[in-house]
Amino acid sequence: MQNIYLITVLAPLVGAIIAGLFKVSRTVAHTATIAGVAISFALSLYTFKYLVFDGGEVFNETIYTWLVTGGVTLEIGFLVDNLTAMMMVVVTFVSLMVHIYTIGYMHEDPGYQRFFSYISLFTFSMLMLVMANNFVQLFFGWEAVGLVSYLLIGFWYTRDTAIYANMKAFLVNRVGDFGFLLGIGLIFMYFNTLSYSEVFGQTEQLKDVTIQILPGVDWSLMTVSCILLFIGAMGKSAQVPLHVWLPDSMEGPTPISALIHAATMVTAGIFMVARMSPLFELTDTALSFVLVIGATTALFMGFLGLVQNDIKRVVAYSTLSQLGYMTVALGASAYSAAIFHLMTHAFFKALLFLGAGAVIIAMHHEQDMRKMGGLRKYMPITYITGLLGSLALIGTPFFAGFYSKDAIIEAVAHVDRAGATYAYIAVLLGVFITALYSFRMFFLVFHGKERMDEHTREHLHECSWVVTLPLVLLAIPSVMIGALAIEPMLFGDFFKGAITVLGESAFNPDTYHGWVAFALHGIQMPPFWLALAGFGTAFYIYYMGNEHIPEQLMQKFAFLRKLNVIFTNKYGFDDFNQKFFADGACKVGDNLWQKGDVKVIDGLMVNGTAQAVGWFSGIARRVQTGLLYHYAFAMIIGLAVLLGFVIIF
Repeated sequence: MQNIYLITVLAPLVGAIIAGLFKVSRTVAHTATIAGVAISFALSLYTFKYLVFDGGEVFNETIYTWLVTGGVTLEIGFLVDNLTAMMMVVVTFVSLMVHIYTIGYMHEDPGYQRFFSYISLFTFSMLMLVMANNFVQLFFGWEAVGLVSYLLIGFWYTRDTAIYANMKAFLVNRVGDFGFLLGIGLIFMYFNTLSYSEVFGQTEQLKDVTIQILPGVDWSLMTVSCILLFIGAMGKSAQVPLHVWLPDSMEGPTPISALIHAATMVTAGIFMVARMSPLFELTDTALSFVLVIGATTALFMGFLGLVQNDIKRVVAYSTLSQLGYMTVALGASAYSAAIFHLMTHAFFKALLFLGAGAVIIAMHHEQDMRKMGGLRKYMPITYITGLLGSLALIGTPFFAGFYSKDAIIEAVAHVDRAGATYAYIAVLLGVFITALYSFRMFFLVFHGKERMDEHTREHLHECSWVVTLPLVLLAIPSVMIGALAIEPMLFGDFFKGAITVLGESAFNPDTYHGWVAFALHGIQMPPFWLALAGFGTAFYIYYMGNEHIPEQLMQKFAFLRKLNVIFTNKYGFDDFNQKFFADGACKVGDNLWQKGDVKVIDGLMVNGTAQAVGWFSGIARRVQTGLLYHYAFAMIIGLAVLLGFVIIF
């Protein structure tokens, strides 16, 4: 199996090299990269079959020893278990769909080959991350996906907004990665190894160890390590307050929004915490921290989706909110539910992003929903797949998102941990908000009166098959995968050996009576009725032609106007970061330039030295009179001083 795993990882890298480093045609570029990712997808399916259906052995071996220094061994190795196999299938399938879709979306772009090289390189980086069996390789994959994300967000580098967005993403992720690196360093310092299995094997001996960050104050080693690791996840998975980069990343082409910012890269933090469950289970403090951060993100990022008019940004804030749900599940020790929602979300959110891209293509790259409307009759395939994706997102019974989202809410309802009550209220309210902003977007785009200009209307049509085929293929799991996977993932032993839960599982197999019964039970629970209320509100306002109601309510109630300002300003996070960090850094740099560079270095050290030499030379020049008796007198004085020095000393 080792060779299969190596080919799985390296095939997309070969495609990226061909498309990126050689002068090849567009056809060769997309053929090479699609072939590479298709090979990875096929081998991932084989790996999944081997481990899940055939009962194959878990692979945990070193592939290559990079270096050995001071007793520290840095290795490249793979850990392939059920958790890894599931992630491999999701990453490669979504990546394959995005590669095919990109042929249609980017066909007129001059950077066509470069784009294919980047997205194929991203697939390689993500596979290295999820297949890692040690912290060194994990960090390599972690930073590699961040680098490719930076390149893709700023792909259209002639746009100032794109350059601003990719720099913002890069810097915010560096904050999270600094914490992540500190966490890895702390683990190495006390466990003296970077191998997952060796670290997890020592948790029993080191679970009660304390450290002193401040003199005289003891902290649990596990708590500090896990919080630092989670700070890395906060950056990569865009949790409050390190969420600010993700909405702006929509400046990149739409395919990367689906690949990186919906289905794969942003879920890396969720995967990492689940993989580190043997550590997180030993610290309730860290889990409560995770729970509260996730709940805050799930609810408050959902609110921001209500006031967005850019179709991609609505989906982006939806991604933030759903990542919050996954994080809440992690904090409730329902790791299997978090990974289950990660999987279902990957399909329907990639579908929604690619569907939004299809609308943008048809609208001649117009992204403002206020200039759309009535697209249903022009784009029937996009309409149907968009409807299925939206129904999955809001948690409609029997759709994929229903099973995973309801499982998270059920788990939070039964967890006994600090912050659980707040988290439960947040995720419940989030259901209503999700349904409202999802169908606000759907109705504004596909229903109602046509608000586009006449030229755009005359050229509206369904996109080519390379765009619509991925939509259809993603719509299938968006509907079915929840019902198929709920029993093994939540109530079975699918993650046995890969995920550790020390207390009682949030999901009791004795209470599960099938996916139909689960859905029928969900219809009686608050999340279903809240989702229905959100859908009904959106239907009445945006389908029935009552778009004036929100404006009337804001005119009538002052607090709604204030809320709208707060939501529009995104709670002031961007303004604060701009004024405090960006402008503050510029002011520090300006002061260092004016005072340090201009005055001290240039003024004092460089120009000052020259002036001092000139001043001394001006004095010394006066001694050179050209008169012989002056020189003779100086020689006599010098000789006398020298003789005196010799006599005295």
